[in-house]
Amino acid sequence: MNAIPCDVEIRGARKQFGSNVVLNDIDLEVKQGELLTLLGPSGCGKSTTLNLIAGFLEADQGDVYIKGKKVTKVPPYKRDLGMVFQTYSLFPHMTVQENLSFGLNLRKVAKSEQKKKIDRVLELVKMSGLEHRYPRELSGGQRQRVAIARALVVEPELLLLDEPLSNLDAKLRHELRAEIKRLQKEIGVTTIFVTHDQEEALSMSDRVVVMNAGKIEQISTPTAIYNHPNTEFVFQFIGKSNSFEGEVVGAEGRKISVKVGGEIFHVDSENLIGENRSLRAGDEVRLYIRPENVHISSTRETSSALELQPAKIIQLNYLGTSWEVDVSLQGKTLQLLTSAYDSTWQNGSEVYVGWNPSEIMLIKK
Repeated sequence: MNAIPCDVEIRGARKQFGSNVVLNDIDLEVKQGELLTLLGPSGCGKSTTLNLIAGFLEADQGDVYIKGKKVTKVPPYKRDLGMVFQTYSLFPHMTVQENLSFGLNLRKVAKSEQKKKIDRVLELVKMSGLEHRYPRELSGGQRQRVAIARALVVEPELLLLDEPLSNLDAKLRHELRAEIKRLQKEIGVTTIFVTHDQEEALSMSDRVVVMNAGKIEQISTPTAIYNHPNTEFVFQFIGKSNSFEGEVVGAEGRKISVKVGGEIFHVDSENLIGENRSLRAGDEVRLYIRPENVHISSTRETSSALELQPAKIIQLNYLGTSWEVDVSLQGKTLQLLTSAYDSTWQNGSEVYVGWNPSEIMLIKK
């Protein structure tokens, strides 16, 4: 089986602004035809990485390759890429058609060929019939579709998207991220997407690059990033989590026993986060569990799979398709999500909560 070739490679890139190291010797490969997302908090280096690829910035050290060609010193307009910004960046005095023609004119594409390309890309982004409107006559979602169409109409080798949905409302963001994913697969263009929105990254991407403080924490599929984080930062940053402090009191096979308050919690050793995978009695650890992995019951059901603990409801929030329940457990607030709502529950209700040992993540402090 042949390996998928890389369309973009970054090797040993470092970028510093004054005393602030924005990128700290990162290496990255983007496979041909994939949608790869750079995800992380503000200031983590994701937009700087995108700007290195685009050519708007040059690394202090390290190199960038596109299609196997070194482009470190090549200006942006010679890199054959399309770019979409969060601010649309459309020419306000030009119609949709004129905005789309701009890049084609620079490439000296014949007028007859331009119409074919523009008609096709407007159909792709579901904007056919609006080519004579000006940006001011379009909604925010329509303007962003035009910005995407303008990037695609020149048929770039690489599509770069820098937080393109951040200025839209929640409904439009949801619609457009589905459209971007559809378009990317239909056209097959290699795409790099920058966002701080976890839901966007997990729902759209073939692979996700989680960045923090100028370094890459993990590169993997959305499911692996969420369910099998390599570092504590990734687990805390992606999704919600509950945490407990504890002390290892024993290990037998794959089962690690941890004392938390007056209770013993059991953890599957396969769920150790980080490189340090050896634990001994007396080691201090931190346990994490996702809200959706916490089970709740009005009675102490007998189940070998679940470790049930008595708890008290302190808050109930209805989310439409599920309930968010905060309970008091071991002197801490534990949050859980459930669709199995009991109408007798109210603030102060005594309940039992539990989890499967395989659903708890653990890291040595």
